[in-house]
Amino acid sequence: MPFTEICIYQVKPQKTEEFEKIMQEAKNFLEKQEGMLLLRLIKRGHRIDMAQIKEGLPPLEITRIVKSVKYVLYWEFDTKENYGTAQKNLYNSYWKAIEKCLIAPHDKYLGERLW
Repeated sequence: MPFTEICIYQVKPQKTEEFEKIMQEAKNFLEKQEGMLLLRLIKRGHRIDMAQIKEGLPPLEITRIVKSVKYVLYWEFDTKENYGTAQKNLYNSYWKAIEKCLIAPHDKYLGERLW
């Protein structure tokens, strides 16, 4: 059963370019981790409300930054053990640089993929 992490980062608006550069370097590093199945980074740039949903309209583009720019990292491994090793490797390489870009500690959601 593949093991997944979804990580939400709240990045300081003035640090988005630096964060994206760090994450691009980390991507190259992470893709080489044993057992890596999938890796995606998303920058939140749209929102949707009930009017869009009910009418089947596309989401609205976010036009201003209030407090932070949100990013979502999705990564999936073949086993929990390989995920744990990759976490340690990330911590020992890019962790401190990533944390300097954040307004608050990141949120992690972990679990086995159901489908």
